[in-house]
Amino acid sequence: MSGKATSLVHGAATIVNAIVLGKGAAFGVDLWTKAEVKLTDEPGFIFAEIASDPKESTLLIEKTAAKVLKHYKLEKSFGVKVRTQSNIPIARGLKSSSAAANATALAVIAALEKPRDDLEIVKIGVEAAFEANVTLTGAFDDACASFFGGLVVTDNLKQEIIKQMPLTEDLIVLFHVPPQKAYTVDSNVSRLQTVKPLVEIAFNSALEGKVWEALTLNGLVYSSASNLNTTIAIDALSAGALAAGLCGKGPAITAVVPKQKIDSVKSALQNYEGEILQAELNNEKGKVIR
Repeated sequence: MSGKATSLVHGAATIVNAIVLGKGAAFGVDLWTKAEVKLTDEPGFIFAEIASDPKESTLLIEKTAAKVLKHYKLEKSFGVKVRTQSNIPIARGLKSSSAAANATALAVIAALEKPRDDLEIVKIGVEAAFEANVTLTGAFDDACASFFGGLVVTDNLKQEIIKQMPLTEDLIVLFHVPPQKAYTVDSNVSRLQTVKPLVEIAFNSALEGKVWEALTLNGLVYSSASNLNTTIAIDALSAGALAAGLCGKGPAITAVVPKQKIDSVKSALQNYEGEILQAELNNEKGKVIR
């Protein structure tokens, strides 16, 4: 056993936020997170480092690594050192937690040289997210879209995939990422419950394959209920985006754009303070790269 492994898992974006329904939908994008893992002979000692954002909490990564060891009944045999690197901004709604948990679980299992069950990897990360208090729903939809790529529609409460398919359209995803951070556990859930009927319409649209209509409706509804700016998404739509809306609990905005409209939509987003990230749709599953 080498006791080392590095994994690569991609990011995801919201179609329907699961906070209200316990059901959600998301799709893969080619933003990425890498996790480098080294097993140690110090049982119970888990050290984690987020190289791309050193001030952020490493609790989720630590919980994920510990859960993998416990899953294989090896918590008294090994410790773990984990170093993650990512181009996904943390605490903006861009699924950084799901990608980090997936990448960590995958790399630790690879370092242990254990057989991998993809859905089990996702569920370990979801359980760790609950324990680390970085999620309200388990973010099973986000975790599946991150790990498997493509489109997923899920029942987060049952941790079941309802629908899964690749995305074959030739589209670009632009994210408007404001400088301020927002953490999922700070969401006002009781206020969000008031828009449940509209979120159900968005969820049913996603099930019917109207994913971009669902993304826009979901984003506008959650933005309004969260007192977040809806004009950014509206401006993106006016500039030619196929869909636009809040990603997760925000504050980032997702715009799904035909390639010929990239410049006009990017120009509209640049009217607002923040960074613009560009990504492509991703259908590739998380993988061990060494």
